[in-house]
Amino acid sequence: MVNEAVRKYLKERGFGDRLNEHSESIDTVEHAAQQIGCSEAEIAKTLSFILDGKAMLVVTAGDAKVNSGKFKAFFHVKPSMIARDMVEELTGFKPGGVCPFAVKKDVPIWLDVSMKRFEKVYPAAGNEFASAEFTPDELEKVTGAAGWCDVCKGWYEEEV
Repeated sequence: MVNEAVRKYLKERGFGDRLNEHSESIDTVEHAAQQIGCSEAEIAKTLSFILDGKAMLVVTAGDAKVNSGKFKAFFHVKPSMIARDMVEELTGFKPGGVCPFAVKKDVPIWLDVSMKRFEKVYPAAGNEFASAEFTPDELEKVTGAAGWCDVCKGWYEEEV
């Protein structure tokens, strides 16, 4: 049950073979790691925020938590997540399946450096039953990311 817009998006960019369908939900980091067979940290979770009245996405490692101070220092505003009932309208995807592919036009995608420590990361692929597999560099390329940011805590070895 792969999202067709995501399938088309990835295929057009030469990454159509990266999609994986799951028999059970991957709507949380824990569920995704269980279905994929990786650590929770390797799940690339896509978080949706409001920035200057518009949607933006930040993709982080599954064990990372957004740090308000670091977010504000980088984006110059306090983090404000999109209300659950507005996520689909603003991003094009329902909560549990928000991904950094085939998002609504003009929604910038930022990648957090917490993912760079892994050989592969696994973002959702448009719904709660699909994921994809990428190296961090491939993820940057395929998403057309606005760039890398450092807005999370809890993932550095010295913080654990």
